[in-house]
Amino acid sequence: MEKSIETIWKEGFLKKDALIAPKINDIYNKKSIDIVEKFKRMYRFNIIAIVLFAFILLPITMVTDMVYMGIPMFFLFMTITYYAIQFKNKLEKINKNTNSYDYLKTFDNWTKEMRSFNVKFSRFLYPYVFLSLFAGFWLGGLGKPVQGEQLVTYLLGEFPNMIVVFGFPLILLLGSLFIVILLAIIGPKIGEWDLKIGYGRILKRLDSLLLDMEELRTSY
Repeated sequence: MEKSIETIWKEGFLKKDALIAPKINDIYNKKSIDIVEKFKRMYRFNIIAIVLFAFILLPITMVTDMVYMGIPMFFLFMTITYYAIQFKNKLEKINKNTNSYDYLKTFDNWTKEMRSFNVKFSRFLYPYVFLSLFAGFWLGGLGKPVQGEQLVTYLLGEFPNMIVVFGFPLILLLGSLFIVILLAIIGPKIGEWDLKIGYGRILKRLDSLLLDMEELRTSY
């Protein structure tokens, strides 16, 4: 049976020769355990939620004739899940046989690596989502007339001089290209904002706790 962090963290992060050290060590060990375990629960829940959403979304898009959006989005969610599990495995491998401060520093480095990856991944994530939505609306359902072609036929009837490139109105191509480039540029900012919504409070607590522990380590 795997030992709990409470059992492993017998040694405090402050020197034991300070009279107040045992009490402070105990307080900060408990705070550290609370942050780590809460983050792990949140991370596991998010992975499960992503997988469930992927398997719910796919059949819904088939029923609503948006399967060309559903399939790429399903693979996107599975890709996100794969990388999330890789990071989860790295988190589980962090050495607990150390004091709470050293563990939290390693955990903090892990969160920074995870956040950096997610922000960079967002540069491709949001353009991919937009293109998937576009494909879903343009192509329609399996075995049915392509909705986009019907739209082009209608537009050509209304605007016979409209420029069409590879079956797409030029203005639509340029507009889509602009949106893709824009999402690629602001994607990292959106990804950072998304992480703050999900984990911002607990990461702030982690930063504050580490700062307090570092100050205490220099004081005793």
